[in-house]
This record gives sequence, C-alpha cells and structure tokens, in this order.
Amino acid sequence: MGAVRRRLTRSGLSGLLVTHLPDLRYLSGFTGSSAALVVTRRSARLFTDGRYTAQAAEEVKASSVEIVSGGPAPAAVQWLAAQVGVEFAGFDPAWTTVAELARWKQALPARLRRNFLTPIAAPLVETLRLVKDEDELRIMADAALMGCRLFDHMLGFLRPGLMENEVAAELEHQARLQGAQGMSFDTIVASGIRSSLPHGRATTARLPRRGFLTLDFGIIHDGYCSDMTRTVYFGTPKPKERRAYQSVLEAQEAAVAAVSAGVSCGDVDEAARSVLRNAGLGDAFTHSTGHGVGLEIHEAPRLGAGQTSRLQAGMVVTIEPGVYLAGEFGIRIEDMVAVTRDGGWVLTPTPKALIEL
Repeated sequence: MGAVRRRLTRSGLSGLLVTHLPDLRYLSGFTGSSAALVVTRRSARLFTDGRYTAQAAEEVKASSVEIVSGGPAPAAVQWLAAQVGVEFAGFDPAWTTVAELARWKQALPARLRRNFLTPIAAPLVETLRLVKDEDELRIMADAALMGCRLFDHMLGFLRPGLMENEVAAELEHQARLQGAQGMSFDTIVASGIRSSLPHGRATTARLPRRGFLTLDFGIIHDGYCSDMTRTVYFGTPKPKERRAYQSVLEAQEAAVAAVSAGVSCGDVDEAARSVLRNAGLGDAFTHSTGHGVGLEIHEAPRLGAGQTSRLQAGMVVTIEPGVYLAGEFGIRIEDMVAVTRDGGWVLTPTPKALIEL
C-alpha cells in the first residue's frame, strides 16, 4: 500500500476508490468477484458482500474488511466521504461506466455529488503492476511452463480430421487436469485457410491433411496469466510456406534478442518488423509485436510501431510477430519474455523450428 499512497500524495488526492478487480487483488490479495477498495493517506478498507466473509478474512492482509448488504462501491464511497481530511477522491475512469458513476454519486450527500469524485488523469495502480517482483515472476514462469507441457501433449493428440473445437476442448481439459485455474483467454485454434485469421477462434472446421495450424492459448495460475503461440504444419509444406515460416521465426527471434531494460517498445517492434519487411512480408504483419502480461492477459506496455515507452527490468511481455495471407495461410510464433537488466528471459522455451505432423 505504501507505493500507492505515495502516488496518491503526489497526485494531490486524499483518497482513492479502486474497483478494477486485478488492481484490487494486487493491492489487497482479495480474489472474489465483487468488492471495492478505498485507500487514504492513513488507512485502507475493503468492502464486499456476505458471500465472501470467510474468503476476505483469509485473503486480505493489507487492509481492514467491511461486509455490506448492498453494493460494495457505493458503501465504499460513503465511507470515504465520512473520513476526516478526505476532501475529494479519485477513481479510474478507464474502468468506470457512466451508470456506475451515477450510482456512486447518488450514495453521497447532495453537497458532495458534483466534486467529491474526480477521475484520475493516469492509472495509479495499473502502472505499479507492470514490474513484477520475484514471487510474481516465479508464478508466471510456472504458468508459462505449464503451457509448454500442454503444447507437448497436443503434439501427440493432433491429427487431420479433428474439429478445431475438439482440439480446444482437449487443450483446456488437460489444462484443468494440470491444475490451471482456467484459460486466460478464448483458445485460438485456426487451421488451413483459417490460419490467416489472426484471432481465429476454434470452430467446427476440421484440421486439414495439408496446411498450417496455429495454437494460441494461455492459462491462469495463481491469478497470473500465460500466453504462447506455436504454428505447426500437417504434411509437407510448399517452398513458399516454408520460407514464410522461416521469416516469421527469424523476426520473432530478432525481437526476443532486442528485449532488454531501457530499450524502447518501438525498437523491439521494429526488430521484428524489419525482418518481415525485408522478406517482402511487411504488409502481412498486421498487428503489434507484443504486449505486457500479468494479472491480466493484456497489460501495458504495448510493443508496437512508434511506441516510445521503455522496457523495465521485471516486466513480462509477449513477442508474437506473424504473417497473414488471406485465402492462403497464416503463421504466428509467440513467447513470453521477462525483461532483465541486460536482456530477456524466455519463459516459454518450447522449440520453435517448424514441426511437420
């Protein structure tokens, strides 16, 4: 809580209302689905409902807990307004709907409804989450290795004729058996011509006798997400397909090699993009090179063209260039990489050379 209180003071705020659940978990340890946390310069209090009485008592260490019968956020706003020295409180507009803000204001005395709640100009908690400590990195490394084991299992399961939905179901079933809390996003299984869809969710389409298959998936372990992509080939690839795969692999490895504390996110993106541009595939790379990962599957920073923010040691990012040729095929290769002072630690060490099934 100390770090967020220092930011609170620097922002000129006397209180902060936190409702985005990943931020709330990060600050308090609470993992339930309904809560609000208030932080002032001297105290912190978590509000939740009776379903979580025992859970909150067990999980919450950094604040006091209050069980309420109504909505946690309105109760939190009322508590904030009653604190001596709290003249106005901040909230994160990125995670607040117009309807929610209206309900919060209605919970206040009429004299405070206009000015007491103020949107913060920049996130106070989300930016704290960008740099992971040793415990977080250990959890994320374990999550990533679980993903690698799942991919190894799938290599023995995949065969032409299976439905993409069957592939996703097997992968997700095995993830649960290995202890995953869930999947960090809808599993992408895109085969044949459908591999040209960057976010091709699994369908009833059947795996081809000849063609690419892209698997993009992640699991949740102890609250933290993993993310990896591997593309394999059924049969023997044509020369054009083999060249394209090799170009994506070289682009991905160039971007991984560029990762280091102090390097701009745009430079990492350019490391991948320049390889594909030189291979004549620049226009087929239609998304950014990567993104941050943590308690959420998509966090800052974004590794994209022109991004000037710089990597910091302890960040965890994805490196995932790809090429997508409509009506033909698509290829993506993705690793999770922890940023270190002098390079990057690849958390998903599964080999990336083209696998032909």
